[in-house]
Amino acid sequence: MTGIVSKTDRSKLQPRREPYWARLLAGGYIGFRKLDSGEGTWISRWRGEDGKQHYRALGHFDEYDEAAKAAREWIAQNQQGASPKTTTVEAACKAYEEALLLDQRRSTAKDVEGRFRRLVYGTAFGRIPLDRLKTTDVRRWLADQIRQDEDSDEEDLRRAKDSANRNLASLKAALNRALSDRLVATDSGWKTVQAFERVSARRKNAFLSMAARHKLLEKCDDDLRLLVKAMLLTGARPGELAMLNASDFDRKFGALTLRGKTGERTVAVSTAAAEFLSELARIRIGNAPLLITSTGGRWNKDSWKKPFKEAVIAAELPPDVVLYALRHTAISEMIMGGMDSFVVARVTGTSVQMIESNYGHLRHDKVRDRLDSVRMF
Repeated sequence: MTGIVSKTDRSKLQPRREPYWARLLAGGYIGFRKLDSGEGTWISRWRGEDGKQHYRALGHFDEYDEAAKAAREWIAQNQQGASPKTTTVEAACKAYEEALLLDQRRSTAKDVEGRFRRLVYGTAFGRIPLDRLKTTDVRRWLADQIRQDEDSDEEDLRRAKDSANRNLASLKAALNRALSDRLVATDSGWKTVQAFERVSARRKNAFLSMAARHKLLEKCDDDLRLLVKAMLLTGARPGELAMLNASDFDRKFGALTLRGKTGERTVAVSTAAAEFLSELARIRIGNAPLLITSTGGRWNKDSWKKPFKEAVIAAELPPDVVLYALRHTAISEMIMGGMDSFVVARVTGTSVQMIESNYGHLRHDKVRDRLDSVRMF
């Protein structure tokens, strides 16, 4: 019978659905399915200890040796105890979510679900079988999360890398769970992928004192001053404020609808913020931008970066102060004012985990001050 090892032999085969098989080892075979087009695809077969036959589509290979190598690797993984069924990155992530819910870790499950929904589910990366996942696949996935352009500053890049590191940690947790469940035989596809270094610590000048805020506001042009005030009063991201329309502020209920990287949220604002936003909305209607530049357009990174740097220099503030420092300052003031972490996270569109990890020390300092005022003996 004509074999499948050489291209010449394979060219003589008749197209059919049933593969032409060749034995690789005891219980293990490699098959070649000849297509009507004249080309073909490879498949592997392995008989498990339970006596059942398991199959794995290997795809297209030009050479027999390449296909045989892939088949042997799959069979070896099965012999080591890995599941012969194909498990994708997406399936592993969903299984991890379910495991977190079973362990009553609902907050963590919600957090990773959001990350995987944005970066894994429905993507080409998510469809990669675990036993075919390569280090380069994970590194590329990580690098793709870092969006750089000529206008990105150091703080933009730091925040992007910090966020990517948290996404990588969630992915590795899911894949390690799949490894422990024997859905894959090795962690070689992701074990050596390292997180970005020295990106967790915020700039030392990220928090602005009350005096620094006043000096900054004095040096801002009228249009920029309104954007700065909006950030301090809401703690929102600058991009979220740039997208605001007049109709997004509900004067009756003092509520603001924001849209950005975490989706849409409607939150209550302080009395001071409500008065400020009401004044802005008074002269604008419908889909008109609530905050505009001196030329009448919406704000974006291109339009705020240079004038903000000029205002920082004019106010004699440290040169590494960036617009995002205003959000950090607002969140810090909320925490120091005694607001619950869940409420702060909801208002500012972030996670409780992020609030606790980056601002928890402020709450401890507040509690310590109160404890110090209590006489024990």
